[in-house]
Amino acid sequence: MMKKTKQLVLLLTIVIAAISCQNNQAPNTNDVNEPGNHKAKVKEVVHTTSYSYLRLNENGDDLWIAVSKQDIQVGEIVYYLEGLKMEGFKSEELDRTFESVYFVQDISDQPIPDAQQMVNGITEPQKPTLNKIDIAVDIPEGGISIGELYSNKAKYNGKSVTVRGQVTKVNEGIMGRNWIHIQDGTGGETNFDLTVTSDDIPNVGDIVNYWGVVAVDKDFGAGYYYELIVEEATRLNN
Repeated sequence: MMKKTKQLVLLLTIVIAAISCQNNQAPNTNDVNEPGNHKAKVKEVVHTTSYSYLRLNENGDDLWIAVSKQDIQVGEIVYYLEGLKMEGFKSEELDRTFESVYFVQDISDQPIPDAQQMVNGITEPQKPTLNKIDIAVDIPEGGISIGELYSNKAKYNGKSVTVRGQVTKVNEGIMGRNWIHIQDGTGGETNFDLTVTSDDIPNVGDIVNYWGVVAVDKDFGAGYYYELIVEEATRLNN
């Protein structure tokens, strides 16, 4: 009986020692990323007017992502969240076709804190960073102001409208369309900017008229969410 007790004590001692060693080992941060974060090394950077295209190496595989233009250097370690994958995407400005590229909104040199919420599906609608400009644009006859659209968006959902405003930002050739931001001086502190999708490519600063269909709470995935958007718009004469 005494011999069996000694053997049991010895076995427990070995088990406890093994667990202690495991607990004292430093975590391998190279192998484990924060949940939801992609961690990669920048291998190549190509800039255009609006975007930075990054060739990344992630877990031994190369891939391309596109982010809003920013100062990112070759050799940096970056963290990013899921992006919108585009197959056979052609950048007109680069005159180059990417076999596949991910359009990413969230990128950082540190793990992104809200990544776990993204994993759990608790995502907040994401909006680009925009500033309200000091402008007053005359509304065309039969047209509607941006402020009115936001105030009564349910009323106009699915209907065709004419809007007029100054172009503040243009993103070309995403998902087969151009994404144009306009403002007319109306709207509140958050609902002053209207996104219009169109085949048209205006210049920033242009005053433009567009006729298109209103869509409310439009979610394209990967964080491309719009409370209000005018789609398939045609440019009209001013």
